[in-house]
Amino acid sequence: MTNESRGLATQPFLGVESSCDETAAALLDGEGRILAEAVFSQTESHARFGGVVPEIAARAHLGRLPHLVRGVLREAGVEPRDLVGVAATSGPGLIGGLVVGATFAKGLALGAGIPFLGINHLEAHALTARLPGLFPEPPEFPYLLLLLSGGHCQCVAVHGLGRYERLGTTLDDAVGEAFDKSAKLMGLPWPGGPHLERLAAEGDPHAVSLPRPMLGREGCDFSFSGLKTAVAQAVGRGHRHADIAAAFQASVASVLADRARRAHAMLPGATALVVAGGVAANKAVRAALEAATPLPLLAPPIRLCTDNAVMVAWAGLERWRAGQRDAMALAPRPRWPMAELQPPAG
Repeated sequence: MTNESRGLATQPFLGVESSCDETAAALLDGEGRILAEAVFSQTESHARFGGVVPEIAARAHLGRLPHLVRGVLREAGVEPRDLVGVAATSGPGLIGGLVVGATFAKGLALGAGIPFLGINHLEAHALTARLPGLFPEPPEFPYLLLLLSGGHCQCVAVHGLGRYERLGTTLDDAVGEAFDKSAKLMGLPWPGGPHLERLAAEGDPHAVSLPRPMLGREGCDFSFSGLKTAVAQAVGRGHRHADIAAAFQASVASVLADRARRAHAMLPGATALVVAGGVAANKAVRAALEAATPLPLLAPPIRLCTDNAVMVAWAGLERWRAGQRDAMALAPRPRWPMAELQPPAG
């Protein structure tokens, strides 16, 4: 190990995530190795409401975040004064949770006299595949990102740090939202994605005819509201729920694979296809994407596909290394398109 790498290894960087219903903290060393991480899931608190209640989520972040941060620091044997920087998700997301996380991180940064960085949640997903040790070789720019979650469904060309080109997005529902709403129509608990996938394993995808919206269309946009309506009609006609689930999953996987092929045609020089977000955990979706293009499919471990603080810390570390520092006046943003991000000036 060189003197420089020894120095990097002793530069711990903290990340905080509180954009929705996961409260998380993670600590990386200066080389991006994970020293400690913790996630508190609020699923149980929101399940009875059938979705995330913003006020409940914000209160949970406020109560849990200090304990999580103290825990990861203690696990790694790091004091706040040892940190070289702290990053917090500052958008997009639920504004209450964003305010809690960003305010906590700013206070810690001020107290320790270290830089604060406000991180775009979508950029954090986009950069996760570059985390050292995650894959034999991290993807080189440019690469494609499919972001598939309950709140987002986008295909993005990742040209470099802060340089993102949206190739396509959903015209209505996000894909994760379509999973949850379709699962609810079949009487499955929230969040519906994992329950629908398990039910689909018991069904015949050919037993029910469901549409495959946007399949074969030019461009890389998505649409899932019509598919959700077709699921409701199939439920109303009394079709077996396992067959509806299997047909729904097959339709989504086929559409996503088609959009991935279109995206590759729009960015033929892409080095990899990266998939992130909760829907990236679905095995049928992963298999369809793997077969869709000749590009290597890079799907991070499930815990790093969903909301987590490791990705926030890594995005912060990448920007910190590039010389970025954010002002304490930086305000959280419930909407923050990736196209509005800028490469660090350093």
